[in-house]
Formats: sequence, structure tokens, C-alpha cells
Amino acid sequence: MDFDFKHMAVPFRMQPGLRRMDNGDAHLTRLDPASALFAEKQAVVQAGQCFHSLAGFDAQPAVNAILGQAQQQGLALQVKQAGELPLAFEEDFVVLDGDTGQLTWLCVCVPSHWAPEVKLGLSLGAVHAGVADNAQLMAATPHLVKLATGGGHWERFVWTITPSGRHDQHPARQPRTSWAEEGAPAAFAAACYLRAERQTFLPVGQGTRQAVFTIRVMLQPLIEAVQTRDQAQQLHNSLASMSPAVLAYKNLTQARAALLAWLNQAFT
Repeated sequence: MDFDFKHMAVPFRMQPGLRRMDNGDAHLTRLDPASALFAEKQAVVQAGQCFHSLAGFDAQPAVNAILGQAQQQGLALQVKQAGELPLAFEEDFVVLDGDTGQLTWLCVCVPSHWAPEVKLGLSLGAVHAGVADNAQLMAATPHLVKLATGGGHWERFVWTITPSGRHDQHPARQPRTSWAEEGAPAAFAAACYLRAERQTFLPVGQGTRQAVFTIRVMLQPLIEAVQTRDQAQQLHNSLASMSPAVLAYKNLTQARAALLAWLNQAFT
């Protein structure tokens, strides 16, 4: 998994956490046709549940920006239209309009417990309204929209622990997986996965105030993801600092004690 444990903040806070990307940093990742992610995305595409657009919205400038970025990265892909995007890249895509603050177009196959069709047309503030401990996030939303659609390249990371090995966590397609029965901490951890997302903002330009919000979902068995004492300590401290509201929002209330016990034992 291409994820640095330094992105696990201590204390944990729900905040934008944007970082300006360096020149040449990649936004896109080629999707391996042999991967589990490809199979999951393909199922959503074939079911006609990937694309959502406001009536009359022209997504072509955003598609051009994505394809231009792919060319800049040297990704030799035979992709020419929006319908080919989901199975060409690991990333899902959302267009944020800087003039209205709305999500105007979504190409999303593997959401993390949210429904893309419900978010279409909402402002970024409305999207974040249900997030736990969201005061800091909500206060930053107007600035975040201005920043994200101002022509710069930005990235952020989010993460959680989950009992599900599926990338697609659309609430209507995938009911939540139950946590394993509590027992030995090592056995509990062996049934868990680290789920991380790298999210970036790619400017569209072409006379618009739009940005493409990219979402790359990464999933790995927890006991494979945590390889060092320092990683275990960082994850432990971040989990331990989560508020009850955040634990409930992330569905971690039941799991935290067993996870902390395993992390305490794993590299002693």
C-alpha cells in the first residue's frame, strides 16, 4: 500500500489537511486489469451506477484535464472519452465547481460508505455536514473551495480500519461487514484491513473554475500493513486519541479496544 503512517495524525482531528503537491507529483494511477479493484469497478460500471451528472453540465473540460494529466505522467492509455475512465485508473473522480461550490459530476465506483448519487449537486459544506467533530472542517469549507478550485494542485489522505476486504462500500450495494468476535487481539487484527484514500485536486482550467477531486482507495490486510514498531505506535496513538463521536462515525467503537491491545503486543 502506498501510504505513509505519518498521515495518521496525533491527536486525531477531522480537518482538511491539504498539502500543496510538488511539481511532477502524480494524480493518477493505472488500474491493473487483473486486480480485485478492477473487478469491483467493472461490476459497478456494468450495472450503470458509476456516472452521475447535473442536467446540462458539460464534463468534457474535466475529462480533458484528466487525460492531459495522464499524458503528462507518461501513462500510455487508449482512453478518449469519459466512459472509459473508471477502468483505466484506480482513482474515482468528482468535479467541484468553484463558482457554485457544488459537486457537478461524479465518476465513482468504490465509495467509502457514502452514496454518490445523493451527493450530486450538494455544496462541499452540505457534503461534510454529517461528519463527526466537523466544526473545524465546516469553518474551513469556503476557503477550501476557493483553494481547491484556484488552479493549484493539492493532496490529502484519510484512513480507517475496517472488517471488510471490499473496495466498494456503497451503502445500498454493500451492507456493513460485522467485526469479528472479540478474542485474542492477534486473531481480531488478522480479520481487519487498513483502508486509506489519497485524495487530490487537479485543476481543470480551460476557462472554468473547476477542479477534479480524485479519490484513490487503497486496501491491505492490517497485519501486512503494519510492519514496524513505529508504525504500530503511530496507529495506536491516533486511534487512542479519537473522540467517541469520531469512533462512532468511523464504526470503530466496538473495535478500538482489541486493536489497541494488538498494537501494544505486536512488536514487543
